[in-house]
Amino acid sequence: MTKNPSRRDFSAGALATIAASTLPAPYVWAAEKKYDAGASDTEIKIGQTVPHSGPGSLYGVLGRVGEAYFQMLNEKGGINGRKVKFLTMDDAYSAPKCVEATRRLVEQEEVLALYGSLGTAPQTAVHKYLNSKGVPQLLLNTGASKWNNPKEFKWTMAGLPLYPTEARILARHVVAVKPNAKIGILYQNDDFGRDFLGPFKKVLADAGGTAQVIMEQTYDLTEPTVDSQLINLSKSGADVFYNISTGKASSQSIRKVAELGWKPLQLLSAGSTGRSILNAAGLENATGIVAIRYNKEVGLPKWEKDPDVMAFEELRKKYTPAIDPDNTIAFAGYGQAVTMGEILRRCGDDLTRANVLKQASTLAGFHSPYFLDGVTYSYTPEDYTPMKTLFISTFTGKDWDISDKPMSE
Repeated sequence: MTKNPSRRDFSAGALATIAASTLPAPYVWAAEKKYDAGASDTEIKIGQTVPHSGPGSLYGVLGRVGEAYFQMLNEKGGINGRKVKFLTMDDAYSAPKCVEATRRLVEQEEVLALYGSLGTAPQTAVHKYLNSKGVPQLLLNTGASKWNNPKEFKWTMAGLPLYPTEARILARHVVAVKPNAKIGILYQNDDFGRDFLGPFKKVLADAGGTAQVIMEQTYDLTEPTVDSQLINLSKSGADVFYNISTGKASSQSIRKVAELGWKPLQLLSAGSTGRSILNAAGLENATGIVAIRYNKEVGLPKWEKDPDVMAFEELRKKYTPAIDPDNTIAFAGYGQAVTMGEILRRCGDDLTRANVLKQASTLAGFHSPYFLDGVTYSYTPEDYTPMKTLFISTFTGKDWDISDKPMSE
């Protein structure tokens, strides 16, 4: 130890305090390395469950891109000198299989953390288990409001815009462009639908109530069509239609609005803006629909020179050439892998689960390569809302025209 020559009577403890707080960085003693299960001097082990098989298997690409990204990092020396062992397991979008795979990752593989797992129902099935074990469940590919509950479930954080965030921003847009709007709403009769409905209506009420919901219609997933609900809404006098639906019901409702000759301002939940849904509805019928956007898309000319898109394309061509270059789900997986890598990098030599959670929950301001410029993560230890600023976009019949400025909830 180098003593302070002017105060030789200082205790060793006092000297250590002074050295750690005042000396230049090269002279500060290295922090003690700390490890939980899944971490060591040479390795960091992390996991994930996504559907590599079954009806949701198109999302398996999230795992394949994660494998590619961490392989690339490992070839460059890993993270803080440690190689990342990433285990992406198949849950077939089944809650029981998700439980089985998650338990294996935690109890047999002993991963440090999980990230990027998919689906509200499967992840709900392991929500309490992972929190009881103190295992980080990060960057979930679901936007359900339940994931923002740091007081009761501090180990779980969503990775997508929360449904209430999306609803509030769409409501603010309606108030701005149609302050006297008469709004008709179709919503799925479950927690998904209600996650959008309540926050949307509250923004309208807080704005003074001039823009009002004049009719609500619900549907159940088991219903073959939503035609009768759309007929009722079209006759209500509504000049705004908020379509809180998924899958087949989204395509049917967009097509039915056109068939009825009803011409409201249409709002659509972002999860239903995929090209397969719009193609089934008829792209011409979807023209003019408004939805939120927060991410870039690969495979489109306007993004091909974007540095983040180019970096993803380089990774894809080298490590996963079987993945199509326009696969935006793969690009989303890349963005989340980069983000998880950043969380681990910030952990330094304190690779405990508590520190992984600390770094994830203080990620506010970090910009994923998947995000549009102007969008960053907004996590804080008290508020796990992944992002609070999004863009309004309008479908042109071919592409989404993104607004110049983002909106905040």
